[in-house]
Amino acid sequence: MRINLKEYTGGDQFFYFPGDGDNQLHRVDIHESVNNNIIKALARDPNINGYLLYTRSHPKSSIPLIYDDVNSVLSSDLKMNKTTVILVHGWLGNSNNQMNRLLTEAFLENDDVNVIIFDWSKLASQNYLTAKLAVATLGKTLGLFIKWLTSLGVSYNNIHIVGFSLGGHIVGNAGRNTGSSVKRITALDPAGPLWNKDENRLRKTDAKYVEVIHTNTNMYGYGQPCGHADFYPNGGGLMPGCFFNVCSHSKAYVYMADSVKYNNFDANKCEDLNDVKSNTCSGDLYPMGNSDLNKSRSGIFRVNRK
Repeated sequence: MRINLKEYTGGDQFFYFPGDGDNQLHRVDIHESVNNNIIKALARDPNINGYLLYTRSHPKSSIPLIYDDVNSVLSSDLKMNKTTVILVHGWLGNSNNQMNRLLTEAFLENDDVNVIIFDWSKLASQNYLTAKLAVATLGKTLGLFIKWLTSLGVSYNNIHIVGFSLGGHIVGNAGRNTGSSVKRITALDPAGPLWNKDENRLRKTDAKYVEVIHTNTNMYGYGQPCGHADFYPNGGGLMPGCFFNVCSHSKAYVYMADSVKYNNFDANKCEDLNDVKSNTCSGDLYPMGNSDLNKSRSGIFRVNRK
């Protein structure tokens, strides 16, 4: 039977979850087989994933970076002294999906940065359980790639990792595998199903600063605070203009892209989640999202926007 994820306790066999590549619902069977072979292959070879560089010189075409191949970096136009933004898509996503296109455009319009898309589509195209169980390994391989970049001259203090849905947990694991040295992580509606008791989920200790934008706590996103700063636009449930939870889930990266371009999401600090739900937050304003690597405030925040 189809179940309500908000009330999912792990006892039901089926639920539905949206694919990042098509925004369609796909049935998940919690008893489906896990492809352990591809997870083990990834552990042996981080280059099963793609690392695709975009800069202002080529904002719509990528240069592939190859882990452990120094020439692939030195022959590229990656600027060692600039901010490096790493984007991580979700389940069934790919390097050319809407999330990556919107955020690449936003970050490059905002500043002369390096944008690297972490393309884990070979794992993301597997069933949900395989993709979920690969999150820790994916995070480890991305962490290895980041540590390798720093050995070539990129500074941890200039690294911002942004992940959506399952990617929101991958970025946490990546930061963790750098010894939490990354300057900032932004998790966009990190996936909720099967994550409540999972030790590999995103945590605020995964980077120097962890920000989370929750847009679908009703169904597909993780509902509890898990960063230094947790933002709940419009209460974090169903977003304005959305009639379906899939739309609200994807609003996380739409809002993020807008915030990077315009820095126009000023949120009030809240005492707790009850304030968020009742729309009674009245604390000092703090910007949601944007590209600032020096953000530092902690707490729970709500912003009301269309």
